[in-house]
Amino acid sequence: MALAVFLSQFLRDLRSQKLRTFLTVFGIFWGTASVILLLAFGKGIHARQQKAFRGLGEYIVIMWPGRTSIPFQGLGRNRVIRFRETDADVLKREVPHMGTISPEYVLWDAKGRVGKIERLIRIMGCWPEFGPMRNIIPDEGSRFINDEDMELKRRVIFLGTDLKKDLFGDEDAIGRLVFINGVPFKVVGVMVKKEQDSSYGGRDVNSAFIPSSTFKAMYGREYVNNIVFRADDIGRTESVKEGVYRVLGARYKFDPDDKEALQLWDTTEQEKFFGTFFGAFRVFLGIIGAFTLIVGGIGVSNIMNVVVEERTKEIGIKMALGAKPRFIMSQFVIETLMLTGIGGALGFLFAWTVVWVVPRFKVEDYIGTPEISSSVAIAAMLVLGIVGMLSGYFPARRASQCNPIEALRL
Repeated sequence: MALAVFLSQFLRDLRSQKLRTFLTVFGIFWGTASVILLLAFGKGIHARQQKAFRGLGEYIVIMWPGRTSIPFQGLGRNRVIRFRETDADVLKREVPHMGTISPEYVLWDAKGRVGKIERLIRIMGCWPEFGPMRNIIPDEGSRFINDEDMELKRRVIFLGTDLKKDLFGDEDAIGRLVFINGVPFKVVGVMVKKEQDSSYGGRDVNSAFIPSSTFKAMYGREYVNNIVFRADDIGRTESVKEGVYRVLGARYKFDPDDKEALQLWDTTEQEKFFGTFFGAFRVFLGIIGAFTLIVGGIGVSNIMNVVVEERTKEIGIKMALGAKPRFIMSQFVIETLMLTGIGGALGFLFAWTVVWVVPRFKVEDYIGTPEISSSVAIAAMLVLGIVGMLSGYFPARRASQCNPIEALRL
């Protein structure tokens, strides 16, 4: 019964004070939309940057040979370390929790030819494990290098997306021949286009990949350029790196504590940094949005104080007729919650519409795809509820403490 009375009073005020009600609701609307949109776009930007960074590979370590900087077992410093393909086998066998590993040969200026089209391309010789580690995903109907290619030293080649387009245009490349320095290679795969903002030597979309056994047989390389590996669990990456120093230190006679002997790029460290940075960035955006919502709540509180002033006589009449202070207080609190609820619902609807419309403009490469997560929606509703309750509580408390006689005089 009381709720029906409150609703009736609220609708009456809504009709009589349209502009004031609009401004009150707009403050909450804008605050709610700000909180949700800032966090949604923050999440989209984070996801976009994470995807682009992982184009290089997920949780991988790229290792290059270096020079010793510490004398060890009678051997001097500044000795050059060189990797062989067998080192990858040894590391795979002797380092605990080593997940996947692949050596990598690189030929920087190979001449690739298809018909009359010629390009200077980067050729990489690697193991089959290299593709999944580096997020090199074959397009439909194609494949990456496999174990049989390695065993038989087949002249097969896997092309990056842009390289395939340069050599074959829009034609199907699978099964066709590419001449590398005059030697024919059969195309067995083409890479799915991917985002990649980190690299060492060049983007994968412009590269070609062949079996390491074929590379070594053709070009007579004794040493590999680098080795790529990944722990079987991201939490064990540090222990795997320590194992790599220990095993290669024993193999090449250098101090396992000599960090200059091996040059390691641990992408997990960079990913942790990005995760921390964007986490703090989203918290910052959330705080800004929350303060915007609080400012809207202060506006609501001020409006409700004005309403109390205007309805002082009405409050006095109700209290003179037996209305309890709790009844008066409940009336103003519920009216405030209704205003904040309407503003919040409209703000959420507006934010959802923006998040739904933005991807239609194809701007994912710049700002990612904004996303409203359930945690953001719940947090926004909690903040909205707290703001609404506090905005209504103090004016309602003031109204409930009115002296009926004094109120009737006004």
